Amino acid sequence: MNDRFSPDRLMSALLSPASVALVGASDDPGKTAGRPQQFLRRAGFQGRIYPINAKRTLVQDAPAWPSLEALPEVPDHVFVMTPTDTVLEVVGQCVMLGVPLVTVLASGFSESGPEGVAREEALRALVAGSRTRLLGPSSLGVVRASTGLMLTANAAFAEPDVPVGRLFVASHSGSMLGALVSRGKARGVGFAGMVSVGSEVDLSIGEICQATLDDPSIDGYLLFIESLRHGAKLQAFAREAARRGKPVIAYKLGRSSAAAEMAATHTGAIAGEDDVADAFLKDLGIARVDQFETLLETLPLARRFPLPPPGTPRRPLRVGVVTTTGGGSAMVVDQLGVRGIDVTHATPATLARLAAAGVATNPGRVLDLTLAGTRYDVMKATLDILLDAPEFDLVVSVVGSSARFQPDLAVQPLLDHASHKRPLAAMLVPDAPGALAKLTSAGIPCFRSPETCADAIAAIAARRPLGTPAATQKASATPPRPISEAEAYGVLDALGVPHAPAATIRLSAPPAPLPFGFPVVAKVCSAEIPHKTEVGGVVLGISNQEELAAALLTLKQNLAQHAPGIACDEALIQPMVKGLAEVLVGYRVDPEAGPIVMLAAGGIWAEVAKDRSIRLAPVSIETAREMVDEVRSLASVRGLRGKPRGDLEALAAAVSALSELAMQPDTGISEAEVNPLLVMPEGQGVLAVDALVLKLTRP
Repeated sequence: MNDRFSPDRLMSALLSPASVALVGASDDPGKTAGRPQQFLRRAGFQGRIYPINAKRTLVQDAPAWPSLEALPEVPDHVFVMTPTDTVLEVVGQCVMLGVPLVTVLASGFSESGPEGVAREEALRALVAGSRTRLLGPSSLGVVRASTGLMLTANAAFAEPDVPVGRLFVASHSGSMLGALVSRGKARGVGFAGMVSVGSEVDLSIGEICQATLDDPSIDGYLLFIESLRHGAKLQAFAREAARRGKPVIAYKLGRSSAAAEMAATHTGAIAGEDDVADAFLKDLGIARVDQFETLLETLPLARRFPLPPPGTPRRPLRVGVVTTTGGGSAMVVDQLGVRGIDVTHATPATLARLAAAGVATNPGRVLDLTLAGTRYDVMKATLDILLDAPEFDLVVSVVGSSARFQPDLAVQPLLDHASHKRPLAAMLVPDAPGALAKLTSAGIPCFRSPETCADAIAAIAARRPLGTPAATQKASATPPRPISEAEAYGVLDALGVPHAPAATIRLSAPPAPLPFGFPVVAKVCSAEIPHKTEVGGVVLGISNQEELAAALLTLKQNLAQHAPGIACDEALIQPMVKGLAEVLVGYRVDPEAGPIVMLAAGGIWAEVAKDRSIRLAPVSIETAREMVDEVRSLASVRGLRGKPRGDLEALAAAVSALSELAMQPDTGISEAEVNPLLVMPEGQGVLAVDALVLKLTRP
């Protein structure tokens, strides 16, 4: 393996450097460029610190060096804090010296217009293929409090006693590290390492996290993601983290519609950037939370719910709620319901056990113990029974004011069950820092609000077992081009996706007899006209041979008017077919997430309704069935109120079959879409009546 890509070498330079150089170090510890030296010394960093400042012999009372070349050794890690227009020169020196890792603080690269884009490309070219790895630009640095490595310009780390723990944090935003530190300190949550990755010109979140997987001091990951970048490396990390049982929690920004606006197919328009990222994270077993506060609160729960093995059937998470405060529990139940999680009722057998133990309850969706539950013996007996009850996967205890005023009394029954085989979580209604600290120390998931409690539970429940990874897709410098609909049906035939019969005829010749009966539809057939309706290229309801001849003439005239520069003399003829429902099934290779497959409401409503389910491709038939269940509009063909049932099993088979394109990279197909795919009555299958396929052109 090339030394540049050695995880051990990267890990050492990143979190365990023996020496660091601070290029542009300031003598004023209050300035941005003066903070790292001050923080390192205050934290007791035992490595060698080399301030680089050509204008001073002393920086903060330490000897300063005029340049990197003047140092007595090649430092393990160089933190570049000089202005943007000097960065390329300094990084070039690092490459020449063979510095293992260089972090760039400055901004002003791709986010700042064409000049910045060119500067970023030059920076990327400088380190490409060298022994030097680059963190940033726009990186605020690296922190490992256990060794005193406070190599950061983030003012938040002026706070003393950064908490040490077992969480590793990687963030696109450096300022979020400070926010997590202060919140973690208040909650008694510590960190094994924190990295501000910035713009990911070279090193990415996935590659950095993967390099730390062998570190025994790290048992979970928190990611703050602004957008999905370097998806293949993030996927490789997530799969390996899942294999090792190290949970990953993510908070993601960026619900952009830019990708949808540029899409060539309905699939691209409907599956926007954030939709794809959401499927990407969940399919890799990453718990994506909606609230920033939840990011710190979810990992204890994730540790109690290991990711199911691949191929494990998914089922709803069964949550039981016990409380001493009806209002507090109602908020939790409400927030869970908003996120699609119904609280599970205790069974008659469990209620009978509670009664036999002398526990009086108000049976219902929530077990409300009222004020009696504030007694240790009552709550302990209740938890003994609920945590052994087979109907619950998780029990949530909602604790009222006693959590603040009598924390020992309110918390002790929960602490006594900290090691129970069934997970227990707590939501404290009042502000109760003492109770929170005790629960956190015991590893019991605990929450300060019903929103974060429900958010964490929903994020854990939404994770999916890992599927089969897609085959490696070859990058192409040329954009994909559509093939004709007739050729697209050939692709569907190869995959085993059924389509309506089709015949091609010339527009300029009298139509020959068709191999199927009327009525039919006639469509122009050309690779250069992927969206036929836009040029008047579709005629419906053709009843006989004479009408077919007239339809061909109409198509020819419409082409001359709306697409005069396109030479097209072919029409595709298909019988008019009607199903019980229309859906869209789409496949595309996302530039970051890789191959995805989507099932959505079809026809003219596809982009309006955005009623869809998305997964990383390929998907098994079991996963395809889950996707079918998630499309709300298909409820109309599930036999409701005596209505005919559609062939949903055949639909799942078609989704799975189309997704197999992810395992066939040599076909060069980057997008494939069937819209509509008709769902026929149960036992009669599905039929594609329109298809669009985009292929990469081969040199």
